[in-house]
Amino acid sequence: MHESELILTLTGSLAAALTLGFITHRLGLSPIVGYLLAGFIVGPYTPGFVADRALANEFAEIGVILLMFGVGLHFHVKDLLAVRGIAIAGALGQIAMATLLGALAGHAFGWSWTGSVVFGMALSVASTVMLTRVLIDNRDLQTRTGRIAVGWLVVEDIFTVAVLVMLPAISTGAGGAAALIEIVAWTILKLALLGVFAFVVGGRTIPRLLNVVATTQSRELFTLTVLVLALGIAVGSAMAFGVSMALGAFLAGMIVGQSEFSLRAASDALPMRDAFAVLFFVSIGMVLDPAALAKAPGLLLTTLAIVLLAKPIAALLIVRLLGYGSKIGIPVAVALSQIGEFSLILATVGDQLNVLASGAANLIIAASIISLALNPILYRSARRIANRKTEAPDPGTSPANATPSHRAVVVGYGPTGQTVARLLHDGGIEPIIIEMNVETTRRVRQEGHRVVYGDATRSEVLEAAGIRTAVALIVAGPGTEEAPEIIRVARRMNINLRVLARSHYLRESAVMRRAGADEVFSGEGEVALAMAGYVLGFLGATPEQMDRERQRVHEEVFRQAGQF
Repeated sequence: MHESELILTLTGSLAAALTLGFITHRLGLSPIVGYLLAGFIVGPYTPGFVADRALANEFAEIGVILLMFGVGLHFHVKDLLAVRGIAIAGALGQIAMATLLGALAGHAFGWSWTGSVVFGMALSVASTVMLTRVLIDNRDLQTRTGRIAVGWLVVEDIFTVAVLVMLPAISTGAGGAAALIEIVAWTILKLALLGVFAFVVGGRTIPRLLNVVATTQSRELFTLTVLVLALGIAVGSAMAFGVSMALGAFLAGMIVGQSEFSLRAASDALPMRDAFAVLFFVSIGMVLDPAALAKAPGLLLTTLAIVLLAKPIAALLIVRLLGYGSKIGIPVAVALSQIGEFSLILATVGDQLNVLASGAANLIIAASIISLALNPILYRSARRIANRKTEAPDPGTSPANATPSHRAVVVGYGPTGQTVARLLHDGGIEPIIIEMNVETTRRVRQEGHRVVYGDATRSEVLEAAGIRTAVALIVAGPGTEEAPEIIRVARRMNINLRVLARSHYLRESAVMRRAGADEVFSGEGEVALAMAGYVLGFLGATPEQMDRERQRVHEEVFRQAGQF
């Protein structure tokens, strides 16, 4: 019976998430909205199929671990340091404002101060997934606005991780202030020991392990290694140091993220994270109770006002006080006017520890759904308003921050890729190499080229290589199975891209053209032309005869391959 319930819960939850996620995506909303609504559909508050929430929660635990691993993987201190002046002050100021307003609202409705403060904290942190997606969709990720928003979010992530670590200790509240201080001090000591162990021991062994596995050229082994590291360190941290598994996963992600394998880990190994993260959002949506929301409309409106109005207003004021103009202040403020996965994790942990008042998690879920649905629309409107401003340049903006006007992405650094990269460089176009061989990647970096280690069929890898601003994509290295997918993904990301591709056989050329290649150069065809030229020369043909015969051979050979 348990096995059938597990299969039904897994299948029903994923099917509902797929359907609602697809619908919300087509409507221009975040798929997270669809996943939360899917949980509501398969939950106990709607008729029809009801998933087993206990089983869904078990899947969700893995989802939280892998989500935190992904956050650690993308956590880069340099991103924070680049905008530390505004990001640290801005994030802490906004967190303080939202937490205070949330705490006052909760206490006014009769909740305890502890539960009210946790409620306010949950309203103060924005969604990493949503913010990144909105910035990418509007091509703002690499702009000054995008860097500030990402740095701001990094501070919020650190804050949330700290809250998740301290919440179990604070929630006990037994023995008065002295006991609480002792618990917090002991927790900090364990965290320090875990950090030392993770970065001293793990920082040396994990990259070496990944290097050994990467040399096998096996995608399956690499994926398994990353998943074992994420889950193993999370479980080990909980068992050996008594901290949350989420923190252990975050530290594991940070260690991998600081290595040269970070991008490949994100692109190859974390699709599994996405599947379990979907189940996490579904499990959260299952507890959404519309009847309870209807009974407290005032608190729901207050919650939405904090997220959609107070947070962006506070952010805008802080940005302006720090000397930045509306061109940056308005988009940054609106981008952060939402809550998502971290807020839901805080709500889940607070509920498990009986810290949150009854119904508080319900409000957080409802506010998340509404704010995530509205955020892309609000951000586009904010950009239009900000772009009408004709103010002086904001601090930190200079021609040096501009994106190079000419760059080309070269996939593969074999003999063909090396020649193409050299010609591009000599012609004033910056080549950015994508390579799957770790040793070749290191050699390319030593040669002075920009290189991305990872699978070019993944949009994250193409994004890191700058495909959205590239003038050309040259697919020089990968096998013909991967090349059409690389071309399709790149075309979706940059419709104006000039795409040149290499194929081994003539029959593969038509497939690559259908995928979006402008020109395809076939090794088989070029060999046929070269041999024909040699034979004609051997037979004593004149230059005119050789040109005529080459043209005829070209047409015959390529017609057979379906190119004419």
